Amino acid sequence: MGDMNRLVKNRRGFYVKMRFFKTKNEKNGKPFLVRYFKWVLWFSLSFYFFGKFLNGHEPSTSGLKTTMVNHSHRALSESVVVREDKDDHGLLNDLKVYVYELPSKYNSDWLSNERCSNHLFASEVAIHKALTKSDFRTFDPTEADFYFVPVYVSCNFSTVNGFPAIGHARALLSSAVELISSELPFWKRSNGSDHVFVASHDYGACFHAMEDRAMADGIPEFMKNSIILQTFGVKYQHPCQNAESVVIPPYISPKSVQSTLSKMPIDGRRDIFAFFRGKMEVHPKNVSGRFYSKRVRTEILRKYGNDRRFYLKRHRFPGYQSEIVRSVFCLCPLGWAPWSPRLVESVALGCVPVIIADGIRLPFESTVPWSNISLTVRENDVAKIGHVLDHVAATNLSAIQRNLWDPQIRRALLFHDDVETGDATWEVLVALSTKLGRSHRRSRFSANG
Repeated sequence: MGDMNRLVKNRRGFYVKMRFFKTKNEKNGKPFLVRYFKWVLWFSLSFYFFGKFLNGHEPSTSGLKTTMVNHSHRALSESVVVREDKDDHGLLNDLKVYVYELPSKYNSDWLSNERCSNHLFASEVAIHKALTKSDFRTFDPTEADFYFVPVYVSCNFSTVNGFPAIGHARALLSSAVELISSELPFWKRSNGSDHVFVASHDYGACFHAMEDRAMADGIPEFMKNSIILQTFGVKYQHPCQNAESVVIPPYISPKSVQSTLSKMPIDGRRDIFAFFRGKMEVHPKNVSGRFYSKRVRTEILRKYGNDRRFYLKRHRFPGYQSEIVRSVFCLCPLGWAPWSPRLVESVALGCVPVIIADGIRLPFESTVPWSNISLTVRENDVAKIGHVLDHVAATNLSAIQRNLWDPQIRRALLFHDDVETGDATWEVLVALSTKLGRSHRRSRFSANG
């Protein structure tokens, strides 16, 4: 391309610098097609690279800067696209996280059981894994904004019922804090306020599945000054959120979602009107004397068990995601705690979640437009669910589904092995970036002017 100057590239993108007029050294009388070809070539290249530029700049939910790019795009453009968008909070774009390298008994030893990294509490594993390989990780603790404490406490599965037994959680976490505070100065320097834990259990850092016991035990004193990433969250005062917290989604394997959608597309045929599969007790007061799901699931079964529009199943089925992707509405009633993995599964598979959990705080509410993609029914209004769903189906169902099927929403609720722009670990980093007032490094810089 003799009439084209060089293709200039930089970290913000690229531009093509062209000559628009003939120079004094250019011969007159060149064939018209030659000059015309230059213009066609120039416009083609401009539109091609501009299209690539737009594809690399999808709308961002954060103000963090990243240099992560798709390798195939890098091969085409030989450039790295850098995000420098800032949201309303004026996020700083050089967030740094130090990940403690603890002895294996605190984390990797638990991975000998493959369920540890795949069950609904496995965000503690996923976040650790993603941060370890992230560009936001620093190996120099003196330059870190936050310190991540990777302790897995939900992988001790009961031999009786197979559920995670977390009675050891407090002791294991306390031991980890004692270790990091004795070997490095950063915990004591801030009293743990810039340290981050994951508590992905029913009642978060209260570490008990029964609410009354969880509330009585409360959050361990040594964690109350720290930041807790937890699935539990409510919009009212509760002892199990008496610490700085970020509500995160429960873990659902992105590979399982991808596998299901490869067989049945998200916009495919949905022949199930309302779906629920899970624990529904005929007599809700169990042997512990407690009412599971505050009787909500039992009332659903009683009211709609014989309604042919409702596909209600009480027993587990390994391939149940194939039922979700066939369903229009997915019931998401509370269990012991308000949140449920069905929140993520229904969104990821394009089924409108019907949330039945009074006062629940949902994951990443500043990013995920829950009011535009889900329905909320009060626990006392379970008997009205049929009427609510009929009304939505007859009015604005299509609009809700269009919002729900946005791939960016699905991405925001799924944890990947590597941090991906807009995925769940990315959203955790966004949330942390709004808490930089806790960063000792930032406060030091501010003090120095």
